[in-house]
Amino acid sequence: MRAKYVFTEAALGLWRNVTMTVAMIITMAVSLTMLGASGLLFLQVDKIKDLYYDQIQVSIFLSPEVSDEERTELEQTLATDPLVADYFYETQEEAYEQFRALFADQPDLIEAVGPESLPESFRVRLTDPERFQEIDARYSAVPGISEIVDQEELVSEIFSVLTAVQTMALVGAAVMAAAAMMLVANVIQVAAYSKRREVSVMKLVGAPNWFIQTPFVLEAMVAGLLGAILAFGALAAGKAFLIDGPLSPLADLLTPVPWRNVILTLPALAGVGALVSAITGWLTLRFYLRK
Repeated sequence: MRAKYVFTEAALGLWRNVTMTVAMIITMAVSLTMLGASGLLFLQVDKIKDLYYDQIQVSIFLSPEVSDEERTELEQTLATDPLVADYFYETQEEAYEQFRALFADQPDLIEAVGPESLPESFRVRLTDPERFQEIDARYSAVPGISEIVDQEELVSEIFSVLTAVQTMALVGAAVMAAAAMMLVANVIQVAAYSKRREVSVMKLVGAPNWFIQTPFVLEAMVAGLLGAILAFGALAAGKAFLIDGPLSPLADLLTPVPWRNVILTLPALAGVGALVSAITGWLTLRFYLRK
């Protein structure tokens, strides 16, 4: 009987303040969408770092005057260096073939450059790409080396942009979450005010606070769950029609977003939406009942 009363009152509360309820659901949906998007982006940034760090090389360019002895000694040092995972030697002719493939659409540039214009080099993959400074300090003064280039510097800008986007999404989600919590509190207060006579009678006959609060808290939780479902729908639509659609060519540059990660956002968003709504509703009503 009590359970039936609680669910009936929660349903009536949602319907009685339908416009406020819709506003609360939409705000919660937008907030959770941004939270889910920032979570997915967080996972993708980690995957992208792993992908790029596994492919990043350090290029040790040799000077044109390098002797055979200096080249051989450098190769022996690299072979026994614990910071070096693996390496290979690239001749001027091999560098020129790479250059031709890279600038195949610029024949004038290819004609202007010959194999003798490109330096021979050692391409080195480090056991820890973040320890480039140690490699640079160890080899920069070695005879026969003209320059050492770390490819990590080239992709660090990409990571900086992705991290900034990730932070902006989290800040936006926090702002929208604060707005959603204020809306939840407002809706609960309006609902409690509209039923003030019933609430007063229940208090006079000795009804416990948890019994009075439960329909309102349940009402807030339902709104939070509906907002989470809408947020999941928005993320799934973004995956299907945006990431797998017009943005699909970026999959060659970035890592693809798996459906598994998108689906896992549903229970996470539902939990966050229901919990935040329930806590906000409970605290608001607790304050209201003390007046």
